[in-house]
Amino acid sequence: MTDPWPEELRLGPDGTQLTVRFDTGEQFQLDAEYLRVESPSAEVKGHGPGQEQLVWGKRKVRISKLEPVGTYAVRIAFSDGHNTGLYTWGYLLKLGRERQDIWQAYLDKLTAAGFTRG
Repeated sequence: MTDPWPEELRLGPDGTQLTVRFDTGEQFQLDAEYLRVESPSAEVKGHGPGQEQLVWGKRKVRISKLEPVGTYAVRIAFSDGHNTGLYTWGYLLKLGRERQDIWQAYLDKLTAAGFTRG
């Protein structure tokens, strides 16, 4: 059994959404804000457990560029200058499949910290 493979990455015309379609038939529309705050970069995830950084104020961020990285990932550049996250196919699949839970956990962390999506 092989891992799901992306058949299509499509950036919406205004850069607010990325559509990812996998060979399993699964298709996800992932908002730029969601992708930005869940970036797999060290800036967001840290260099190890417990080093994660809460990112806020990205409601208006846009995706400005998609850049393939080998055959395993895509680098997403955002309008706020962030471009260091390498989104592997497996990570994009996880973000799609678990979107509701991941997003709610993010919103809960924002509330607890007293921040807004702004």
